[in-house]
Amino acid sequence: EVQLVQTGGGSVQAGGSLKLSCDASGYTFNQWCAGWFRGTPDQPRDEREKVVIIDGDAQIQYGGAVKGRFTISKDNAKNTLYLQMNSLKPEDTAMYYCAAERPPCDPTTLFLAGRYAYWGQGTQVTVSS
Repeated sequence: EVQLVQTGGGSVQAGGSLKLSCDASGYTFNQWCAGWFRGTPDQPRDEREKVVIIDGDAQIQYGGAVKGRFTISKDNAKNTLYLQMNSLKPEDTAMYYCAAERPPCDPTTLFLAGRYAYWGQGTQVTVSS
């Protein structure tokens, strides 16, 4: 059974940093497509905004709103996906979700939240001005 369990998040002032973790189990972690998305708890999954995605070859696509401030990384030995968020802004406030999907990782669709079958439980990030 595929499981994604998120930790991290919380509240921070603008300009601060937070790090999110996503512990994965039940699949070959380093070969799958993965990513971070954000949205509101009542928002349909398909409408979640892409934060960053990474494919099985470690090719990365960042969303325009976070490029240069957020960094995705993977620890294949620990089956863990990370999101380091720096220079946070109030507009980064959202529920953040990690997601995973089986390969192949089509770069033309990987940025679509609806492409992913497996999701973490979500973690709230709140940035105050």
